[in-house]
Amino acid sequence: MGNTSKSRPILVAVGNPDHAEQLVRTAGDLARVTDGLVQIVSVIAKPHDSPFSLYTDDTIIEQYSGTSREMLNKAANVAPDDVTVTSELIVGRSVADGVLTAVGQTNALALVVGWQERKRRTDAVLGSTIDRLIERTPCDLYVERIGQEANSVDSILLPVAGGPHVRPAASVAKAIAVRNDAAVHVFSVAATDTATETAREHIADAKMKLEEAPGPPIQMESVIHDGDDITEGIVEAAIDHDVIVFGATRQGALHRRLVGSVPRSVVHQTDRTVLLARSGDTIDTSAKRLLPWV
Repeated sequence: MGNTSKSRPILVAVGNPDHAEQLVRTAGDLARVTDGLVQIVSVIAKPHDSPFSLYTDDTIIEQYSGTSREMLNKAANVAPDDVTVTSELIVGRSVADGVLTAVGQTNALALVVGWQERKRRTDAVLGSTIDRLIERTPCDLYVERIGQEANSVDSILLPVAGGPHVRPAASVAKAIAVRNDAAVHVFSVAATDTATETAREHIADAKMKLEEAPGPPIQMESVIHDGDDITEGIVEAAIDHDVIVFGATRQGALHRRLVGSVPRSVVHQTDRTVLLARSGDTIDTSAKRLLPWV
């Protein structure tokens, strides 16, 4: 498969038909501005100790995929009419393995997945499947919180603090803005005069990336919030916006820095639609094969 954006699909992984419309809509926004297509995938897990391990992948798809195929059909039915949509069932040792296989086979331009808050405590930041995808997916990755969906979008908040993940965050913010004729508000926090200058630089860089992202020009605004508490500043600002798009940050332990403490704190304090963007450029797949936790 070629490497042009038109031949590289926006992949969206669905595991629940109730969540399909929300995720497919976001994938459709990204595909629309790149003149690309959406490919919906659903994974049938075949663990080593599963009875399915006795069967070939083709047999599993042919004879045991009724529910999964029905879910794919439902997901395809809610896709935007002006975007080409395909669907495929994948067999994998786990859901994460199946999704990663689909990303590799299609040379996906981006992957859209859903995340649902869990009340039980766990060592995983967003859930074991999502954490693994964040750590290993070689293309741009978008994680959207399930269940908190804006009915209409007039304004998108894009908090920025520099780093490689601003580019994909700007790309999806612009894609959503284009579909809804909405404005993107680039937001940064500064506690001192020196920090204010840095915040201006972060905002200028983000606005440049918004201009460079695929799609027609959009309305952009910028805000610098004075204060020490970054999370509080973003939560207060979110009240006036419909969607928040974060770039992943790089603080703390490995998996926590890939997600970032600020997005995780904000998401628990707002009812807005939240998207986390992680750049595929940061994933060194050859080096990761040498690490014991992969």
